[in-house]
Parts: sequence; structure tokens; C-alpha cells
Amino acid sequence: MAKKDKEKKDPIAGEEIQEEVTQEVAEAPEVNPWEEKYNAEHDQFLRLAAEFDNFRKRTIKEKEASYGNGKADTVAKLLPVYDNLERALNQPTEDAAYKKGVEMTMNELVKIFTALGVEIFGQAGDGFDPTLHNAVMHIDDETLGENVIAQVFQKGFKIGDKVVRFAMVQVAN
Repeated sequence: MAKKDKEKKDPIAGEEIQEEVTQEVAEAPEVNPWEEKYNAEHDQFLRLAAEFDNFRKRTIKEKEASYGNGKADTVAKLLPVYDNLERALNQPTEDAAYKKGVEMTMNELVKIFTALGVEIFGQAGDGFDPTLHNAVMHIDDETLGENVIAQVFQKGFKIGDKVVRFAMVQVAN
């Protein structure tokens, strides 16, 4: 702290009064311009590295999602073939070779779906889940419990957590 003597005049008496005035001189720390420039560039570099890391993570996530979406679209386009093969298997036929050929084709398609991670769901007797099943009919049946699938009209398919097609079912009670 620096002290300074100042002279003032007393306005009433006209006399000079000597007064001690205290002044605080704030001493600013010396800042090196090179250090400021280094800190600014270092901060800019860290921000750029973080931005690049976020970009890399976002790109990986988008790439994985696009593969999953493409796979789901492909499976959705193959579902009419599955439905037709299932209908053909349910029809009575006297030709054993024809039935065997349809069974082999259906088994191969189910194997491909399994390899792709496709899960087939929707069996009679399962519990009704509105996130997986589409209830198109309702019946009252005392032999079945509450919210139980009585009949399956179309099976459902999902890949992981993504539903490709909801199961079309009839729900009891």
C-alpha cells in the first residue's frame, strides 16, 4: 500500500490542512503474452478433439442403426414369402414330395431369419402384449385366462427390440 500526503484547504477557515490519504494500488500480475496465446490455442485444440470424438461416436451409432434398419426392411419384404409358405403347409395335400419341398423351403427361410437375429413370436396361449401384438378380435372363453391369445392370424417378427411386424391375434376375455 502506498501512502500519499495531500494538502487541502479548509473552506471555512481558509487554512491548509495536511491530510494523509491512503491509496491501494492494485498490482496486476504480469501476464506473459506467449502464455495467453498458448492457453488459447490449447483450449481450442481440446475443443476440436472433443468435437471430433463426438463426431466419431455419432457416425458409428448412425452406421449401426442404418445396418439394422436395412436388415429390418429386407426381412419385412420377405415376410409375404413366409406367410405363403405357412399357408401352403397348412393346406392338406396328398403329394408327399410337394409337402416335403415346401417344408424344406420353410425350414431354410426360418434358418436364414434366425441367422439374421429375427425372432418369431405370437403363439396361441401366450399373454397379450400390446407392444408386440395387434388384437383384431376379442372372444369370451372361460377355458382361457384374462388377456390370453386365443388364435394367431399372422405371426410377428422382431429384430432385437425393433418390431418388424406385429402379430395379428385374437384375444380372450
